[in-house]
Amino acid sequence: MKTAIERLIDAIGYPDRAPDGASSFVLRVDGAEIAAEESDGRVVLSYALTGDDSHLPTLASYAAGRMLREDAALAHGGGAADGGRGAFLWQSAPSDSDAHGLLRLFETFMDSCDWWRARVEALAGREEAMPPETMMIRP
Repeated sequence: MKTAIERLIDAIGYPDRAPDGASSFVLRVDGAEIAAEESDGRVVLSYALTGDDSHLPTLASYAAGRMLREDAALAHGGGAADGGRGAFLWQSAPSDSDAHGLLRLFETFMDSCDWWRARVEALAGREEAMPPETMMIRP
């Protein structure tokens, strides 16, 4: 029987295979590394946004509004100086989800990653801070 990670890889049509019985795997998609892990009956996808903790207050100010729009959540795992992974996104689904549920998890998570990655790039001065048509809800 395939693990949820193996079924996720099949559902999204990922070109590489996970080792048999894998409970974690790193997917390389659009220049990003997405970690997939099966734990406690959940499939958890995560993506490291930035290790620069100076961006954290601004990113956190976006989080409340984004929670109304998407299932991905912003988290902080300690900065590089702390040996952590800085700001990251994560999203999960039950590990017994069918192929459609796993595909939907991946697609919605990647959409979230794109939005957050654009904000991080803007904070780093690599692009416009916020497209004019984007509406944000802040607390």
